[in-house]
Amino acid sequence: MFNWFAFFSYMFVSCITPGPNNLMCMANGTKYGFKKSFRFCLGVTTGFTLILLLAIACNYFIYEYIPAIVKVMTPLGALYILWLAWMIWQDKPKKARKKIQLDTTAFHTAIILQFVNPKGLLYGLTLITNFVFPYDRSLKMFLIALTANFCMELFANSCWVLFGSMFQKFFEKYKNVLNAIMALLLAYCAISLFLNELAR
Repeated sequence: MFNWFAFFSYMFVSCITPGPNNLMCMANGTKYGFKKSFRFCLGVTTGFTLILLLAIACNYFIYEYIPAIVKVMTPLGALYILWLAWMIWQDKPKKARKKIQLDTTAFHTAIILQFVNPKGLLYGLTLITNFVFPYDRSLKMFLIALTANFCMELFANSCWVLFGSMFQKFFEKYKNVLNAIMALLLAYCAISLFLNELAR
């Protein structure tokens, strides 16, 4: 029997807890405000929706290759997250840099982050493999899962952006310190991915 409570509980906890996506959402909300950062939220949500579609396909066609895919994506994802941490770390006010900068609010940046984020890939695979496939493989159930995930992910990311934008003045006052904290948290996420992979 399909367990709706477990399904939505896992989805909520996975979406709302701190991770690379939510930290980037908060950083964007702090720096740019809610309106400009909302496109990043849409990018994250769209990326996760695409991952769920791939997870459905994986369960049908390439289930036996999933461990190998995750093994490759883990170091790539960790490196990308470290790069994002570096971009936040070096974001200093009143310093004009001639180097090309990553637009951390861009829709495509958010989508790319999903496909190199092992946590996101594992979340999608776990949600479909453990909470949907064993009980209902109908098109209706897949559409429900995709719609519910889209709404939950958008809500969670918007909360983090709103949190950042609400305390914008406070964050601007302590910009360097908070940028360093968020960069270190992202670096921690990346290092954790490496350590978890080595521990397997």
